Amino acid sequence: MREAKAILQKQMIDTRKNRAVLIQFILFPLITIVMSNAVNIQDMPEHFYLKLFSVMYLAMAPISSMSAIISEEKEKGTLRALMMSNVSPVSYLLGVGIYDLAACMLGATLMSRICGMNGEEWRYYLALMAIGFLISIFLGAAIGVLAKNQMAATSLQVPAMCILSFLPMIGQFNDTVAKVAKYFYTEQFYQLLNNGIHGKMSTESMVILACNAIIVLGVFILAYKKRGLNRE
Repeated sequence: MREAKAILQKQMIDTRKNRAVLIQFILFPLITIVMSNAVNIQDMPEHFYLKLFSVMYLAMAPISSMSAIISEEKEKGTLRALMMSNVSPVSYLLGVGIYDLAACMLGATLMSRICGMNGEEWRYYLALMAIGFLISIFLGAAIGVLAKNQMAATSLQVPAMCILSFLPMIGQFNDTVAKVAKYFYTEQFYQLLNNGIHGKMSTESMVILACNAIIVLGVFILAYKKRGLNRE
């Protein structure tokens, strides 16, 4: 845990210098706050923009930031230096993962509070976002571990982010896309956010979310076994 804490502190310092990572944590909360306060359409559902952009934030920020951090440190040789300093791969991934989750949760907390969400509904929202962030963090870590450099990581993360982010949005206007989108965890989280705290989760939704989590975790384990961190 001491090693993980040191990695966490290191990432907090590094983010100040890395604008590409920093903007991932700021962009969607800022867009959400602006859209929620600037655009008001008659009969629009409550917290419409918050729920819509939250799903995009859930998919994009953790995946891009996690993969960017790991791939950049591999490319620059920082990761090799950490491994040679007896920092274990588990401690490194734990420190970076906690940092990524904390930064994403801070953004989700701020934008939901500013958009007027509170009480039990707010706690339900944060719980869902935390679970979604964790799945995306493992996917981002898998991409970062698998990629040889930042360019390779970008080529892998962009298609993943686009599919996971835009399918729920497009599915609202196209039934064919909606039938495909329901098998992705981002669509399930979007539905759970829309249904609210009093909505019931179907057995199908639970199975889909469980399968998504298992698949993402499996991809991460396979990527780690293939590449590792201390083998680069």
